[in-house]
Amino acid sequence: MSPKTLLRHAMPTVVSLAAYIVVLVISLRLLGRGIDSRVLATAISLAPMIPACILALSIVRATRRADEMQQRIQLEAVTMAFVGTALITFSYGFLENVGFPRLSAFAIWPLMAVLWMIGGVIAALRYR
Repeated sequence: MSPKTLLRHAMPTVVSLAAYIVVLVISLRLLGRGIDSRVLATAISLAPMIPACILALSIVRATRRADEMQQRIQLEAVTMAFVGTALITFSYGFLENVGFPRLSAFAIWPLMAVLWMIGGVIAALRYR
């Protein structure tokens, strides 16, 4: 795939990720000022999910466009991320029973993303 084609295919993902970051920063700043209306605060709090959904769709679309080998690599990477996230979060859940601090659900996505990247590298190396 040429660099120009790669850039064209990656652009929706890059733009939606940038939009997510911008909307997230704006929403956090607005919420930090205090909002009297619970409905408005809820809408502002969920606003970053709009570009996040677009980001998710762009990832699905990119996977559908990939050749069969890349799809297989991504399937293995996502499988490793899913299983690894399940094992780690369940293990930590048991550790919370003995006094470890409770973690926010926000910790799950970064964990899954890191495991997805590691799984992608492992899967890609398998098919070299």
